[in-house]
This record gives sequence, structure tokens and C-alpha cells, in this order.
Amino acid sequence: MSDQPAITLSDIGKTYVVRTKAGALRRHRNEVKAVDGVSFAVEAGEMVGYLGPNGAGKSTTIKMITGILTPTSGRLRVLGLKPVAQRRMLAKHIGVVFGQRSQLWWDLPLIDSFDLLHHVYATEPGRHKHNVAEFIDRLDLGEFLTTPVRQLSLGQRMRGELTAALLHDPELVVLDEPTIGLDVVSKHAVRTFLQDVNAQRGTTVLLTTHDLDDVEQLCKRMLIIDHGRVLLDQSVADFKKEHGTRRTLVVEFEHVVDPVQLAHATVARCEGPQQWLSFDRSVTTAAALISELAELHAIRDLSIDEPEIEDLVRGLYKS
Repeated sequence: MSDQPAITLSDIGKTYVVRTKAGALRRHRNEVKAVDGVSFAVEAGEMVGYLGPNGAGKSTTIKMITGILTPTSGRLRVLGLKPVAQRRMLAKHIGVVFGQRSQLWWDLPLIDSFDLLHHVYATEPGRHKHNVAEFIDRLDLGEFLTTPVRQLSLGQRMRGELTAALLHDPELVVLDEPTIGLDVVSKHAVRTFLQDVNAQRGTTVLLTTHDLDDVEQLCKRMLIIDHGRVLLDQSVADFKKEHGTRRTLVVEFEHVVDPVQLAHATVARCEGPQQWLSFDRSVTTAAALISELAELHAIRDLSIDEPEIEDLVRGLYKS
């Protein structure tokens, strides 16, 4: 549709008016800024993770991007369109999946929902047939296509939701908690499917989630929002490199020994012949520590634990 970025937010704000009781007949008028001057762009073909704690402004941002809410201030363009003013046109070019809301017909078999969406989006019959067949194969939908949506498991329904959101070949897909409540097998199926859609079709994906494994496995870039403002806009790799300098060296000695004493590492835990040594990789290296340990005691086994991205993000929130 446009050579511009798929999504552009320039100093976007959204303010709600909240009235609180102040006496028998009086009410106080308070303004609450759900989003406060958010600016970022998502290029066509990117897959970006949009993170933040509850109440940070994620869902409000998503609703403005999809044309459900009107920004109070700032400039917003999605695929070159104004989301609210041109909502009907925009709907033809985006797909949306909300983890807690369904776009499928509850009492109809899953395949009937796909047929109805063909008419809703007025897609070309041959292309619709091709997409249905491809998604049935990729997401393994065949066993429950004739099952009413209300009888599907959460994992089955989410696979149906993803298919419904992509049947009309959208240029942009906005996903709000797409793996919430899913088991390990279903999560893997959803993640693999999204990777393929992004890589093979060039579909732009904006993903909001509390499951940071989603971001780490799917996205090269992450945005973190809190109190309505963007705290961080960085590649996932750079974020881990910059904020995840602490590592843990797990060493198993041939025999049980006292906690080792090293200048640039501290023993965080001992369990039999195993010791967990915490160190800052900006100060020293695992190789240097291993060399020191080998001079002190006979070593049976070694491993290095990388910091979890969830712990890194939690630490950023606290700071």
C-alpha cells in the first residue's frame, strides 16, 4: 500500500477522564494518561515484540493502531492510513488476534467460520482456497475442522484464530497475547507458524505478550513500555548483551570442596561437589575463571547458565 513504515507513531497520547466521588453530590474530574507521548516505527516485514506490565499502555496502543480507539494527541499511520478515519480500508489489510477474544463463530464448525470470512473480506476464491489448504496443513487443523468452535480446546481455537486472521493475506498482523494459556506443544506450533508467515510472506508482525519466550524466539527487536512511555527500543540481542552481563558458571569438582574464593566471582550456591559461581562478563570471562579453578581443584564437568530474558526485563522494570 505504501513505501512508508508499516506502523508510525509520533508522540501519541491517550487520556481518559475518570470521575471519582467527592461527597454526596460532587464528583472530581481526573485525567489519566494511558499512553503518554509514545513514538516508534515498525518497518514492513519486521516482527517486533511490544512488552510492558499490566496497565503500562500496551493494549491501549494496540487499540489505537487497529482503529478501535482514537488518540488524544500525536500522529498515527498504519500502512499509510489513518486507523480510525479509514478503518474499513485498513481492516482489509491487517489481521488481529486477541488472546481473550474470538473472531470465530462460536456455534459453527471451524471450517464454516473460514468460509464466512471469505465473504466478509471478499477475497479471490482461488486465493482463499489456497490459503485454507495451506493453513490447515501447517497448523494441523484437519482433525477438528468440522468441530464447533465452542468445543475446541484453547490450543485448537488459537490455531483457528491465527488462520482466520491471515486468510485475507494481510500486510500487518497484530497479536495480543497469542500464546496465553497454551500448552508447550501448541505454543511451539503457533511460534513456528508465525516464523514461517513472517519469513515466507513478509508479513509484518507486532506482538504483545507476557511470555518473554515468545519474544526471544520470534522477534529480533523489542519495545518496552511502562507508565505510558517507551522505556526501551532495542534489538533482543543487544538488550541481552547490555543488560545480561551477569552469568553463572556451574562447576562440578571431582570431590566435595569448600566454597572457592575467586577475585571476580562469588559462589551463589553449593550442592555436593557442584558450585554455582556468579560473575560479570564485562569484568572477567568464563575461560579465565575455569583456568583459576583448574589450578585449585580437579574438575569433572562445567556449564554456563545464561540469564533469562524474563529476569532481565523484570530488573529493568524495577530500575
